[in-house]
Amino acid sequence: MRIGELADVVGVTTRAVRHYHHLGLLPEPERRANGYREYGLRHAVMLARIRRLTELGLGLAEVRDVLADDAGKDLVEVLTELDEDLARQEAAIRERRERLRVLLEAEGGVPAEGPVSPELAALFAGTAHLSDSPMAAKDREIIAFLETAMPEEARQQLVSSLGEVLGPPEAVARADEAYALLDALADAEPDDPRVAGAARALADCIPPGLFPEIGDLDHDGSVLRAFYEDLAPAQAEAIRRTLRLLAEERR
Repeated sequence: MRIGELADVVGVTTRAVRHYHHLGLLPEPERRANGYREYGLRHAVMLARIRRLTELGLGLAEVRDVLADDAGKDLVEVLTELDEDLARQEAAIRERRERLRVLLEAEGGVPAEGPVSPELAALFAGTAHLSDSPMAAKDREIIAFLETAMPEEARQQLVSSLGEVLGPPEAVARADEAYALLDALADAEPDDPRVAGAARALADCIPPGLFPEIGDLDHDGSVLRAFYEDLAPAQAEAIRRTLRLLAEERR
């Protein structure tokens, strides 16, 4: 058989056959006098086995181990490891699908900020009336970002603390007032006398557990700098004063 015939018989491409030659998985026959390589039944059997192994999900390095005479692992061991790996993937997929189901079935639908945890989605749904506030919208974007970037323990602490801010009706009312004061600063300068009142109102909304290391947040790190740059000068100043107020109160 020529290479094209071999590939057709086994159901692979000639490119795949040449790739297996290059990797040493499939031996190349000697060229005949006419310059062509002639493949025999042994090549077809080996190529078919390579195809079956790759279809099971084995990588080519694992296929080489199975085919090698001095393989460190026998076929049963390799297939057992593959089965365990597929089981882990199945479990991960089931978990992801369950999270998607919860998000899709949540009251209020998927929030505009994109997929977030079901807990955060529920909190956002409970404050949907704040969506008309530009400052509230920015806040939700930052919260969604933080939830994604934080380690799991810190993420849980964030969501728990936000529940104190956005859960009880009286807390939502305080947040509504603070956002209104911040929105009113959209065209103001940093020395506007309203900045102090907005900072105080915002500080009163934030429970101690939300930013336990609040002192570290007042050093204008890269995330905060990007956040400030997206705000009006007076709004950025109000946030800075809020952080200073919280840092002083938690000493």
